[in-house]
This record gives sequence, C-alpha cells and structure tokens, in this order.
Amino acid sequence: MVLRVGLVGAGPWARNAHAPMLAAGPETTLAAIWARRPEAAAELAAQHGSVAAGSYEELLERCDAVAFAVPPAIQAPLAITAARAGKALLLDKPIAGDLDTAGALAEAVAEAGVVSQLMLSFRYHRQTDDFLAQAADFPVVGARSAFVHGSLIPGHWAAVGWRTVDGVLLDLAPHLFDLIAAAVGPIDSVHATGDPLRWVEVTCRHENGLVTQASFSGSVGGPDGGIRLDLYGEPGVLSFDGRDLDDTERFARVRAEFAESVRKGVSGPLDVHRGLMLQRLIDQATRTLGEKR
Repeated sequence: MVLRVGLVGAGPWARNAHAPMLAAGPETTLAAIWARRPEAAAELAAQHGSVAAGSYEELLERCDAVAFAVPPAIQAPLAITAARAGKALLLDKPIAGDLDTAGALAEAVAEAGVVSQLMLSFRYHRQTDDFLAQAADFPVVGARSAFVHGSLIPGHWAAVGWRTVDGVLLDLAPHLFDLIAAAVGPIDSVHATGDPLRWVEVTCRHENGLVTQASFSGSVGGPDGGIRLDLYGEPGVLSFDGRDLDDTERFARVRAEFAESVRKGVSGPLDVHRGLMLQRLIDQATRTLGEKR
C-alpha cells in the first residue's frame, strides 16, 4: 500500500527536499500540502500533482502520515495534534523550539502509539553506515568534529527566521550530536562557549568516560562547509566527511524507511525519542553559553 503523506510547510526546505522526495514514490504519495501562506502551498502542490489543503484539519483528513518542513516551535504543537489523530510523523530537526515542548511531543507520540522518524539526513547514506560500522570496532581515545555552513550569511536561503535568532545550536547541532553519539557512545553532558550566530565550541562528555569536541558555525562561506568527524585512537584516525553526500540516495532512503516503518507499525532508532535526547543536549549547550568555568 502506498503511504499517503501530507506536508506541512511550503518554504525552501519543503520545496527542495520534502515535496519532491514524497511525490517521487513509489513508497509514498504527496497527498496534500498545507502552509500558513495558501498561495505558496497551492504553487508547490501544483508542481507535484498534489492539492493544497484549506486547513490543517483538512490535511489530516487526507493523509495517513504527516511530514513537517516548518520552524521547530511551529512543528511541535502541530505534530502533537497529528499524533493524537493517529498520524505517523516525519519530523524535522530539532523536534521543538524548547525542551519542555519536545518532551510533550515525545509523550504524545508514546501515548498515541504512532510511528515517528527524524529527518537527520546525514544518517541515511551508505557512507555513513560504513563509517559507523568501522567506528564500532575502532579503539577511540578522543574525537574532534565540526559542522560549518553558510546558513547565517545574508543572502543564503536559510538566513531567515528562526535560524538567524536561535543560531547554530538549534539548527546544526542535532546532526553532529547524533553522529558523535552514534560513533563514540551516548553523550552524558555538554558545555558550550562562543556566539551561536558566529562560532560555538562544545565539549562533550560521554557515558563511557571519553571526551570529544564539536565546533559549529553558520557564518563560514565557500565550498568547504559541511560536517566532519575525526576519531582518534592507537591505529590512527578514522574520518567521516559528509560534505559531498548524494542527496538523491539520502532522500530516497528517508522515504523508503519511513514507509516501511509505518507499514510495520514500529519506529526505527531515529525516532522522536532520539530527537528528545538531542533536544536535551541542545538545551544544556545553550544554557552553558556564556558561563565562566
């Protein structure tokens, strides 16, 4: 059975990723689009042979699952409503604008028993799988990582709205925290210093006693921006470079895994509870910014 997915949002990320991914099938069909700007929803729906819903309630009536491409503070309350209506959720990162609301969303998903999946796009690629498989047997002593991007530079498509207010921890940190935890082990605590609109350094302390470092910036232009993780150990260095991952492969796998999880009725490891863990780390990093050691 083809999964009918409704899309919330009609901005750049919806246009560039969610809408074409869900409309391409064969596992899914783009059942409807709803956005706060009706004209944007209608235009995007026409491009992909879908329809623009006149209200969020209408969108829910037309679909079995809901994908979100909206700011985190908007996503969470809408996702709670969708979960309570029995709809599976394809969530963007971070899952909410704050930790309390993220907890409420995770609770709503658990109570409703619906499938949830995070759009952590770096995790849906063979290159990432290969790296994490090697990392499982690598004797890590420590790690350095970075996610630098031009998303806060004026003129970039992402340099609008919530990203320009909240900065890199809410925007970029979910990807890197997730990858570090997957490669090194669960993160127990984090401490951040710097400016979220310029550059932030985060020290991560892991449950296994290891310490790793993560750097974030949305103010770096040029072709070398992206995500990188280097694991250090007695054998040398094991590196992951996510700057040139194929989007076609990533998005096809997001779609296929989401549809399969909904068919089975069981969420995968990248679910809302993973999102809540990442939100806790973001919250802690944000609160420690500016603290004196």
